[in-house]
Amino acid sequence: MKPYSQACENNKEPILQILRSAFSHSRKVLEIGSGTGQHSVHFAKHLPHLIWQTGDLVENHSGIKAWISESHLENVLSPIVTNVNLKDWEIDAVDSVFTANTLHIISWLEVEKLFEKVATLLDSEGVLCVYGPFNYDGAYTSSSNASFDEHLRTRDPLSGIRDFEAVEALAQAQGLLLQDDHPMPANNRCLVWKKIKEC
Repeated sequence: MKPYSQACENNKEPILQILRSAFSHSRKVLEIGSGTGQHSVHFAKHLPHLIWQTGDLVENHSGIKAWISESHLENVLSPIVTNVNLKDWEIDAVDSVFTANTLHIISWLEVEKLFEKVATLLDSEGVLCVYGPFNYDGAYTSSSNASFDEHLRTRDPLSGIRDFEAVEALAQAQGLLLQDDHPMPANNRCLVWKKIKEC
């Protein structure tokens, strides 16, 4: 049986509308944290100009492969291991990276490692797109996000909703320039950065 996430079903269309523009000139996308695989096949189907490379921890690979197998899509690839604590990944440069609902699950140290890895993988002028909840000016954007953050930290004190300003500072330090900050349904955001062209 394939894994299923109702949240993925709810947000896949709003995210797709952002990716149509953000990845319009891209050719190969690495998805960090493909989860169930639902996003992967949906985006690959509707963005046929892209090669969509799925990625996640090993324990999630079987579910992702199930979604890919059922889709019969030729432009979505079997998952690689995208563990930020591992130095070597089974992929070279890409021109785009997508990740959804990951930054608040992993620790802040791992968020730092993720941005370092992304900067290494992205080609010059490559695009990073991050979806999920964020705080602004140190404050929650909704009461539901506050409750969600409490739930996250109760489960794992190292997790939690990240401050936009802190994440933006990480991006800038890795040569990524913010292009867009899109408000999304359910008090989420979709942030788009571009890697600064090397002279």
